[in-house]
Amino acid sequence: MDPGKALELVKHGVTLLFLDVPQYTLVAVGTQMFSVGPTFKGIKMIPPGIHFVYYSSSSRDGKEFSPIIGFFIDAGPSEVIVRKWDQQDERLIKLSEEEEERYSQAVKNLEFDRQLGPYNLSHYEDWKRLSNFITKSVIERLEPIGGEITVECENEIVRNTTKMPMEEAIDKQLKVGNSATSVGKSPRKGCYYTSIPRVVKCKGISGQELTSLNLDKTQLLETLLAKDYGDSEDLLLGELQFAFIAFLMGQSLEAFLQWKSLVSLLFGCTEAMLVWSFNLVGQFVKFFDSVGFTILPLHHLLEGSPSFEICASTQKIDINMIRVIIFDSSYGNFYNIFSMNNFYFFLRTFYGGRA
Repeated sequence: MDPGKALELVKHGVTLLFLDVPQYTLVAVGTQMFSVGPTFKGIKMIPPGIHFVYYSSSSRDGKEFSPIIGFFIDAGPSEVIVRKWDQQDERLIKLSEEEEERYSQAVKNLEFDRQLGPYNLSHYEDWKRLSNFITKSVIERLEPIGGEITVECENEIVRNTTKMPMEEAIDKQLKVGNSATSVGKSPRKGCYYTSIPRVVKCKGISGQELTSLNLDKTQLLETLLAKDYGDSEDLLLGELQFAFIAFLMGQSLEAFLQWKSLVSLLFGCTEAMLVWSFNLVGQFVKFFDSVGFTILPLHHLLEGSPSFEICASTQKIDINMIRVIIFDSSYGNFYNIFSMNNFYFFLRTFYGGRA
């Protein structure tokens, strides 16, 4: 890259300054992951906007890793985000405003430039396709208190959740997965996801009508859009992407359950898909286009990348196990009519010119 262009990207891009992070710790932004070396101080040249930052502390030999901790950021041009490693809790913590300002100025004076790893801009479009519906308002609406997303805080949240046998197996994997440390003993709340009923219940209607409501979730979707999303399809799709990223990169079981519930809801809406406004169907098409139908091309998106390797190396989530869950017949109407690929092709063909 031309030195002048590189300097411009350094000055106008977002910088993550991480102080005193131990060697072998894995630090990532979106689909890009770094293994901390002796001189690592953070990441530079990050495009302004929404990003998911996550990390996993390591044992001294770099062979075992703790559960991932992640958080979303919405950073502006030339913004510097400073965190310092807490040796006791083995996590990144914020500094005082005075310290943060001092370090931010040092970054802008290029005092840390040689110790910052460059963000690979060639992969930025991959991230944009995964997160194009996530906004600052989506993050503020969903993120947990403190902003940190980690499976270590989800035991109480998911304990009473009804799960299929394969989901129970994932839960077991997460609990027995290699862990170099605990993320703390104090209870914390998870994300503020929208509650999606598994079964529609309605008084004063016939059994046939109730069965119809549960076979076609269009009315439920319309109710949720009006009540919880302010009639904004983008807000719903933002939550879908938020949950998918928190699950895929943050390895959050709570996020997986929410993502699965939303996907199940969307694919259970026969009437909405076939006769609803072209605008909403167009949004579905754009979303499934942007994330490549989320889990289906997971290997194409992440295979060979560090974030896929950490997922495999920590043995916390078995991708094949996830695939079985997604194709489970309990997902509803459209899964019995179309395969996922065929239904997506149907949407693209029928509505493609209008999306």
